[in-house]
Amino acid sequence: MTSKFSIKRRKVGQNERPLIIVEIGINHNGSLKKAKYLVDKAHEAGAEIIKHQTHIAEDEMSEEAKKIIPSHTKDNIYNIIRKCSLSETDEYKLMKYTHKKGLIFISTPFSRKAVDRLVKFNVPAFKIGSGECNNYPLVEYIARHKKPIILSTGMNTIESIKPSVKIIKKYKVPYVLLHCTNIYPTPTNLVRLDAINTLKKHFPDALLGLSDHTETIFPCLGAIALGACVVEKHFTSNKKNKGPDISASMDPNELKTLIKGSNEIFKAKGAGKKAIKGENSTLKFAFASVVATKEIKKGFKITKENCFPKRPGIGDFLAKDYKKVLGKTAKQTIKKNTLIKKNQIK
Repeated sequence: MTSKFSIKRRKVGQNERPLIIVEIGINHNGSLKKAKYLVDKAHEAGAEIIKHQTHIAEDEMSEEAKKIIPSHTKDNIYNIIRKCSLSETDEYKLMKYTHKKGLIFISTPFSRKAVDRLVKFNVPAFKIGSGECNNYPLVEYIARHKKPIILSTGMNTIESIKPSVKIIKKYKVPYVLLHCTNIYPTPTNLVRLDAINTLKKHFPDALLGLSDHTETIFPCLGAIALGACVVEKHFTSNKKNKGPDISASMDPNELKTLIKGSNEIFKAKGAGKKAIKGENSTLKFAFASVVATKEIKKGFKITKENCFPKRPGIGDFLAKDYKKVLGKTAKQTIKKNTLIKKNQIK
């Protein structure tokens, strides 16, 4: 099992703090200045990892893409990507700026040239988007560089995910599978958090998480409670900003809440169902012991009519021992409303 790995200094695993991937994506609309500002605001909110999108339109799409208009935009996808992408020089400057802030920079490549650029940048991990989950040649092109992979699985089935996982495993690359719904924004009732459990069933060796496109951070918190060790969400400095992914983005205050909430949920998860040492003082008054509900004379039988469990739970016979006491004989008179002790019965 991929129980734990690291993206630079940040450990990722089931027993590590949940990793919040802050995706500035293309919310900068092609402006390096805006991209740096997004990094600033994410840094102020407590981000650890910034994720970008590396687009090289001519290597990523054919001419036919100019005929495709996404449902949440008014322009065709080719023009959107061309307008919102950063040049290699600007993206490198963005990465260095992110590093200067003490944050980790990763990105999603959407083509081979984008992969080559990120390899040149020496990014510590790759994110693969849902649309590329079944692009097995590109998955292999990425996996052969043997860096950790975070793979979104939106729009895909278990059967279409399996070949990508097989490729990743072939190169012995640590990986995370993210459940995702690719509707912008995603209605809450279509998030389907239980898909995380489905992924767990079919890919028991994988670390799991959620890439969320709703208008809130609540599904992210729910995913962490279900065991997600990575959550990814788009980020904007202000929800009034313009851009194709703004509707599915969190703002700085939501990021702060998500980081705090995820850490609290992680601490609350614990390990297994059992009484713990700190509950000892509570169980003494909360549990019950077997008590004489009437005076029981010496030689008389202990019956349901003369005993029943009552608080506190400090007696010789706890509530769970009730049936063991029934039918015993009092060796001495037992006063009403007192604990029945071992030396009092036979």
